[in-house]
Amino acid sequence: MRVVFVGTPDFADASLKALLESKHEVMAVVTQPDRPVGRGMQVCCGPVKRTSQECCIPVLQPERIADKKVVSQLRELAPDAIVVVAYGQKIPRSILDIPKYGCINVHGSLLPEYRGAAPINRAIMDGQDYTGVTTMYMDEGWDTGDMILSKRVRIGSDMTAGELHDVLAQEGARLLVETLDLIEAGTAPRIPQDHSQATYAPKLTNEDCCIDWSMSAESLRNHVRGLNPYPGATTVLGDTRLKVWEVAEEPLAGDEGVPPICGLVLELPRTERDGIKVRCGRGHVRIMRLQPENRRPMSARDFTLGYKIAVGDVFGLVKQG
Repeated sequence: MRVVFVGTPDFADASLKALLESKHEVMAVVTQPDRPVGRGMQVCCGPVKRTSQECCIPVLQPERIADKKVVSQLRELAPDAIVVVAYGQKIPRSILDIPKYGCINVHGSLLPEYRGAAPINRAIMDGQDYTGVTTMYMDEGWDTGDMILSKRVRIGSDMTAGELHDVLAQEGARLLVETLDLIEAGTAPRIPQDHSQATYAPKLTNEDCCIDWSMSAESLRNHVRGLNPYPGATTVLGDTRLKVWEVAEEPLAGDEGVPPICGLVLELPRTERDGIKVRCGRGHVRIMRLQPENRRPMSARDFTLGYKIAVGDVFGLVKQG
């Protein structure tokens, strides 16, 4: 099958590499323009472009995929299928109608659950035990098309969003090749989504990343895992802005009847293996790794040696004056 691949980040790159190792032909790639990244704001290309260049595949980098010139170029290519993985723009009807077998998408959830831009993060943040990947025929909605194949994946109790991302990227890549094989053979299923069961995973905002210390210890730990490694769970201590990368959950210890001061520092670490014990809405957590703004991640012990922090301080309160 002759395929045009549309995608940009690592999640998409896994699918592209699987296609390149399959019997299907990747005719061209559409990916986002090179962007400035990092502190130095150096212009860098995405993983999909790097792989495409290494394999001498023609690359298109429009600002908008709906641009008439891009649509015309895709029509000239006349692909059997267009595969879209983590591209970040809605595919217009003018492109959906081009390929013989339609546009196929790989999505990082078990649809119709977690439609949207951040399904991996939000599945962990919500404390889910399972998620998965789904391939589908694309329509003009966001993740609303008929499903083809899906694969259920268990979320480990300590798994971060980054770790789950890598698992789902590989599972999605395998599922994509299987999907195209079935489509080519004329045996691919077409399963309408039950829209009444849809849930949503919108793009993460700065507010989503901010730690709410009134959460239970379990919910707070899920929140931190779900935002690791990107974009990171955030909080403040006095006038120091922080990202929290790892917390350990602790149950309540006989103080269920005491109204909690959420974010209260109860205990400082004595060794590298200890954490900063903090009161939550229900239970305690120990912050094990954190990162002051413009600094490298560090252990809780190293943080207490280099920054002002004492028992009785409160995370989440901005220093006044």
